[in-house]
Amino acid sequence: MKRVLLALALMAAPVLAQTGPDPNAEIQKLVTLKYADPRAIRNLLTNFGVDVRIDEQLKVIAVSGHRANVTTAEEATKQLDVPAAAQKDVDLTVYFVLGTESNGQIGGAIPADLRSTVDTLKSTFPFKSYGLLDVLSLRTRAGVPASTSGQLSNGRLTSFAVSSAALEGDGAMIQLNNLHAGLKIPIADKDGKTSYMDTGLHTDVVDVKEGQKLVVGRSSLNGPDTALFLVLIAKIAQ
Repeated sequence: MKRVLLALALMAAPVLAQTGPDPNAEIQKLVTLKYADPRAIRNLLTNFGVDVRIDEQLKVIAVSGHRANVTTAEEATKQLDVPAAAQKDVDLTVYFVLGTESNGQIGGAIPADLRSTVDTLKSTFPFKSYGLLDVLSLRTRAGVPASTSGQLSNGRLTSFAVSSAALEGDGAMIQLNNLHAGLKIPIADKDGKTSYMDTGLHTDVVDVKEGQKLVVGRSSLNGPDTALFLVLIAKIAQ
């Protein structure tokens, strides 16, 4: 009798083994995200051999494929869907410095903490006079665009904008994306409508050390006898 029971047990073993989930079965799963960007997760999950669809508004990912692959992708998503490290704000200040061949003071006086930078400009661009046209400041952080503008005489405008800022390495270096700053000069057409000539400078990426006074560019105003220099200072907000 014992032999019969043993034989029956051995015959049932393969059957029991087959009752577990088939790792090669095709399945679908919906995964809801709390923190991570669905687009970034989608790009990563394609390496797991699964099909991925996302809904950015609902922050939901639909994963389909072999059960084993879908399970692995789901576990990877859980590991990635965590709160990001707190981003620090960055305070940015841009000085609009004019250099001209005309004698006499132009604009305002150069601030004391900017004089050494202007002295360096004088050694490279020996204009007769230097003066401060305007100062604009703004605060930004990673992934957050920021912009500001100023009003000058004769309808002129100053503008300053970045698409985002990020801290690099140990935080001593700050990367700015899509920086634009400059002077907008009004021009009236024959019908009296006003448009603006933008003398600004655009840079895709600017790397600046915290506290460094960086000359990010120069543009000509009224021909070669007048130039606009942009001096940038970036500091991590405390």
